Amino acid sequence: MLDAGDTRANPRRHAQVQSYRDLAVWQRAMNVAVDCYRATPRFPKHETYGLTAQLHRAAVSVAANIAEGRSRQHTREFLYHLSVAYGSLAELETHIEIALRLAYLPSEEAHRLLSDCAQIGRMINGLLTSLHRREPQ
Repeated sequence: MLDAGDTRANPRRHAQVQSYRDLAVWQRAMNVAVDCYRATPRFPKHETYGLTAQLHRAAVSVAANIAEGRSRQHTREFLYHLSVAYGSLAELETHIEIALRLAYLPSEEAHRLLSDCAQIGRMINGLLTSLHRREPQ
């Protein structure tokens, strides 16, 4: 019987990461960014340059910083960009919460987005921990 740790059960688990596109955290961040863009057309027009733009910017920043950091030459640079991505994630969660409180987002949709953000946060933390272990003191 195969277990989840067996690469035959999950061939990507130990697959070599060739690009930021191979990172599950980047893939999830991209999905959340797209979901945020799809959610905001219902926002009031007066929020176009306010909350809508801020939410878009924060959502894009999470995935973009993961990609940029993974594409850098040194682990320290990746760590830095993951930290920036984590900060953008907190900003995104705040914007989603504000949209929920203003009733711009339905509760179910907002909670799903917040749950996705929490998962991305755990993944970023795991990646940070793993990279810190490899980094020479």
